[in-house]
Amino acid sequence: MLSLLTCAGMPSSLIYLPHRTVISLQGPDTIVLLERLVTNDTSDWSPGETRYGALLTPQGKVIADYLAWRTEDGVFLDVARDHAPDFAKRLKLFRLRSQVEIAQLDELMVFAGLAACDAAPDTPPEAEHAYRDPRYTGGRLRVVARADVADETHTIADYHADRIAHAVPEQGTDFGAAEVFPAEINMDVLGGVALNKGCFVGQEVVSRMHRRGKIRKRTLRLEMTASTSVQTGDAVNAPLSIGTVTSAAPGQALAVIRVDRLASAEQAGETVTVNETPVSLEIPAWLATERAAMEGT
Repeated sequence: MLSLLTCAGMPSSLIYLPHRTVISLQGPDTIVLLERLVTNDTSDWSPGETRYGALLTPQGKVIADYLAWRTEDGVFLDVARDHAPDFAKRLKLFRLRSQVEIAQLDELMVFAGLAACDAAPDTPPEAEHAYRDPRYTGGRLRVVARADVADETHTIADYHADRIAHAVPEQGTDFGAAEVFPAEINMDVLGGVALNKGCFVGQEVVSRMHRRGKIRKRTLRLEMTASTSVQTGDAVNAPLSIGTVTSAAPGQALAVIRVDRLASAEQAGETVTVNETPVSLEIPAWLATERAAMEGT
């Protein structure tokens, strides 16, 4: 049964994600087209391998992010359903005379697992494709199928709680189109930006931000008691505003934080609060290293 599909020997229940859909790119020029458009590296990309990336505006903001897996014939993109039509339209505009067929496949259903998935899974005959979400520590199983194979013991709330626990922002919940730079949703940390590849749309802005160390905002995880009421849009204060909650689950939340204001608040010994209730901000190792490097410049 697909709801108990295994990845590297580990069983993983599946949760239907109604807010996700699939875009197909098929044709001999698919990789060449993506190489000059998107943030992730498309070179040395083996069939079956999944990569995280995005299409940006010329100003460097995220139009849509995605999980992409390569096949022998092309590439499929796991994207936010509400943003898929505009995303597909933009890809077609960039296509020009390239031999690439682009289509949104709303007949495919996207499912996610909650268990670690540290290797590319085999696709069972009942599914269209099984792939690995590389944004998580240890990975997560993803599946596309034409029939509902969800495990009824888990809900979409369990999926969101799991991604918040691993500080994985998601379009449609934590950000919209052309609202954030890749670094603000930690795409560079999550492997979604290849700063050493050739040109892509918005690359100049993204590269300059990293080169100059001008990353002012990051998405960080908040911890609080399960009884603390936190909702999307709530201000994070210390005592002045240092950020905004973008998604929440019992006992935890994600928030876009001004890291410079957070540093000043920490130096002043201020307490971080949401709705006047103290919360804890999780500082990942990569941010601590980044802050140390900025202080040394």
